[in-house]
Amino acid sequence: MTSELTAPGRTETAASPPPPRTRGPRLRALDGLRLLAALMVAAYHYGGRGGDISRAWGSSPAHQFPSLSGLFAYGCLGVQIFFVISGFVICLSGWVPPVSHHHPSAGRASPGLSRLRSFTASRISRLYPAYWVAVLLVTAVFALPWVAYRALGPSEVLTNLTMLQLPLGVPRVLGVCWTLWAELRFYALFALCVVLPGATRGRVVLFCAGWTLAAALAQAAHQPFLDVVLMPQYAPFFIGGVGLYLLHRYGARDPIAWAIVLVSWLIGQHYAVVGLWHPPSATAFSYRSAAGIVAVVTLGFALVAAVALGALRWANWRWLTVAGALTYPFYLVHEHLGWVVVHALHRGLGVPSYATFALTVGLMLLLAWLLHRWVERPLTPFLKRSVDPKRPPAGAAPPPPPAAGP
Repeated sequence: MTSELTAPGRTETAASPPPPRTRGPRLRALDGLRLLAALMVAAYHYGGRGGDISRAWGSSPAHQFPSLSGLFAYGCLGVQIFFVISGFVICLSGWVPPVSHHHPSAGRASPGLSRLRSFTASRISRLYPAYWVAVLLVTAVFALPWVAYRALGPSEVLTNLTMLQLPLGVPRVLGVCWTLWAELRFYALFALCVVLPGATRGRVVLFCAGWTLAAALAQAAHQPFLDVVLMPQYAPFFIGGVGLYLLHRYGARDPIAWAIVLVSWLIGQHYAVVGLWHPPSATAFSYRSAAGIVAVVTLGFALVAAVALGALRWANWRWLTVAGALTYPFYLVHEHLGWVVVHALHRGLGVPSYATFALTVGLMLLLAWLLHRWVERPLTPFLKRSVDPKRPPAGAAPPPPPAAGP
């Protein structure tokens, strides 16, 4: 769930080291896919599951949307699509070592530490500003006396600001934060295995193969610590995204990249079916067929592959950049604040179900725009400079490349 979506240079060959990345046309279609995945998750939270949203509607969403609730139930797979996109984007943004260690202001910092500091600054500044505000906003709204949802205590809220509440066993302010915990672990693995030593095609391939095997062994070992670190159920989606980036960088004739994508899809659909399929039951909210789950996972891989191979290059509308920018703040606030809006519109004002659904999505997108405009845009560059003060300022001319070695 990030925004560095520009194409790299294509002059690299398998036998030569990667060239410095050049900024090409923005991959706006990928921005659109991110928004599509977020809307899928919103459809699931508003109309594809039971729980607190049923309290907001006053009855089960299955009664509110009798013809669509079964389809909305598949919306939770938007998370897996997010993970595939994240693998693609993180490999893109972390591939070429930042040139800051060649800059005079970089001092004597080692290239590896410079790369790691720049990558860390990019991830922290991207994830945390909107997240902090979303945590505080949801806490404040839930604390209102007329809102019938429990707000967490001050200590729990403060712990949530670290984004480490799940491993610490602290209740969550945001229901979606479990996906951010998965993202953080992916970032850490990629930073240590690829960014710190320096990205090369061989190292990225080894990272994908090693993580795939290690995740399978972790699943067989039944060791909770290995499950936490290696994330067997989510690893295939991140790895699949990395493999798709290899196709984007090297072209469709890269058999190793195709092998990474194929194996990741095969393992990913397995975990998706195991986690989300259940036998038909009269007591269950909805029923997802195994074929339907596999179809949605396959569609997610296929759409990112279409972006990677240039098949969606025609989808270059400027508004998709805005859509991509709104995706992350929308994802953070839509669930819990959506409960409040649904209750107010449907039960308070008597707005029909489908109109309430559309208005709630629209209001959450408006709130996301406000968060992007007044929180992310000013705070992201400030936080990035704070974490990586030796980073050249945005817009500065890049330093010349180092002289070729012997």
